[in-house]
Amino acid sequence: MESPSLPMTAQDWTTTNLHRVFAMQGGEGDLSYVNNSDSQALAITLSKPILISSLLKSFKLFSNSDQTSPIRITDLGCATGSNTFTAVDTVVETLQRRYTAVYGGGRLPEFEAFFCDLPSNDFNMLFKLLTEKQKAEPLAKYFASCVAGSFYDRLFPRGTIHVAVSLSALHWLSQIPEKVLEKGSRTWNKGKTWIEGAKKEVVEAYAEQSDKDLDDFLSCRKEEMVKGGVLFVLMGGRPAGTSSQFGDQDTRTKHPFTTTMEQAWQDLIDEGLIDEETRDGFNIPAYMRSPEEVAAGIDRCGGFKIEKMEFMKIVEHSDEKQEEWKKDPASYGRARANLVQAAIRPMVDAYLGPDLSHELFKRYETRASTNREFLNITCFYGVVVLSAIRI
Repeated sequence: MESPSLPMTAQDWTTTNLHRVFAMQGGEGDLSYVNNSDSQALAITLSKPILISSLLKSFKLFSNSDQTSPIRITDLGCATGSNTFTAVDTVVETLQRRYTAVYGGGRLPEFEAFFCDLPSNDFNMLFKLLTEKQKAEPLAKYFASCVAGSFYDRLFPRGTIHVAVSLSALHWLSQIPEKVLEKGSRTWNKGKTWIEGAKKEVVEAYAEQSDKDLDDFLSCRKEEMVKGGVLFVLMGGRPAGTSSQFGDQDTRTKHPFTTTMEQAWQDLIDEGLIDEETRDGFNIPAYMRSPEEVAAGIDRCGGFKIEKMEFMKIVEHSDEKQEEWKKDPASYGRARANLVQAAIRPMVDAYLGPDLSHELFKRYETRASTNREFLNITCFYGVVVLSAIRI
């Protein structure tokens, strides 16, 4: 197979233009985020009590607010799918129940929800799903709109947001650290497409970008939120006291971004479809923060008080599903390939072009299908859950 020319250079797509191509896979197909976000849904379910507790503790803010103005909620990095609506529904339902219990049914406020993500997000699918949801629940609980932009920038006027949530999004960086693309330097991420197992200097470059991004995120929310408002964030994370992106060896081996991903890229090189320099130019823009790094960001920014922060481990799938896949390894390979494509396929398409991208994920699927070890070990997704109050 002849290798087509690459549509974007490494330097072009990984720095200031990343926002043009970065989005979860849209639509409703097998590769879509809609159909490949079960672990994120489980993480949201497990962390929901923390969100509810913070809302109830801050109820005085909402009950004292101007009843002629709506309570404004934003979901930052909303993506598309049923998970998109879970947090907003939880906020609205929790506050409505509390208002009813305290004041009776006659003093319910109106709610306004802003679904925010990069312009490349599939907002058409989001509002298609929302319309279907509202038809099934004819009494509209909130007024909805979308905001296209990066949550690392200001998105709202000063002091207008009461509740800001961000679910499974803040571990995605605003850009690939430019240092890891400097060929021949100590920070060059040669031979890898992510940072797990990379040189210390590469990990430090990612950590530096992560700190900058977290500072930008918090500074923007500090301006946009009303005092007493609730900031709730669930992000990919790692345990305290470890430099690895993961907490155990099985997860390091089996995570979608590690072994199988590196093997698939190497297959393209071995078959002459790409060269090593092309592989070395692709870096996945994700960083799993520790609770200490998140707390340090809150301290640097000021304006927030941590209500609760917790590290959780989310199992990748059920034992029943694992036993099912042991009988049909090919279906496991397809499921793993679909999962990783839901997260990064749009980026890989932009970088390699759709033809080579297709070839990469075909090899990913084959590698996952034929690695019997994967069907006997369990991968856990670590998440850091943060609830903070604007002070």
